[in-house]
Amino acid sequence: MSETKQQEATTGVTPEPEVSTATPSTDAPAVSESGAAAGAAGATDGRGRGTRSQGGNDRRNQRRPRRGGRPERVRPEFDQKIISIRRVTRVMAGGRRFSFSVAMVIGDRRGKVGVGIGKAGDTQLAIEKAVRDAKKHMITVSMNKEGHLPHDVHTKYASSEVMMMPAPGRGLVAGSSVRTVLEHAGVKDVTAKIFSRSKNKLNNARAAVEALKLLKKN
Repeated sequence: MSETKQQEATTGVTPEPEVSTATPSTDAPAVSESGAAAGAAGATDGRGRGTRSQGGNDRRNQRRPRRGGRPERVRPEFDQKIISIRRVTRVMAGGRRFSFSVAMVIGDRRGKVGVGIGKAGDTQLAIEKAVRDAKKHMITVSMNKEGHLPHDVHTKYASSEVMMMPAPGRGLVAGSSVRTVLEHAGVKDVTAKIFSRSKNKLNNARAAVEALKLLKKN
């Protein structure tokens, strides 16, 4: 008698048939849920990590419009240019005190020009003072519609000596701060010459202003 029949006879219970636990082999590899999700979102790199889709990068790179936009800058009434800036040291009982001296030329390039100077402990404050001083000493240049001078002029201020001559078709020929004054005044086709050996830009600019004051309309 076999072992099965002997076991049935002794116990009276029929044993259950054995079930195989081996998984059937298939040709296609199994794909996990995480891998399928990564494949749906985008491509995977060599390490199996999912990369972000191109659409997500495009949305991130898009710039949001600014609220209200940038306000437009208001153009000033006069053009400004600093011709000289110096730091002045004053020795006091408690030590040294520093201040700044700024010389500036302003003009509208249509016949109005002025030279001013400002002194203050801060550079920005000195510039504001120089602009206010230049507006107080602003002059109107006598010239024709083309921006030419009516005649020659020669003058001297302090140690600076300047001569100006109209030169049609030659352009603006001048140097140092005299050129800055003529540009901001809107003068064209003029030749200017500094006869003195002074290197003081403030005096040269004021000499140019004094020369422009001597002009007379034809």
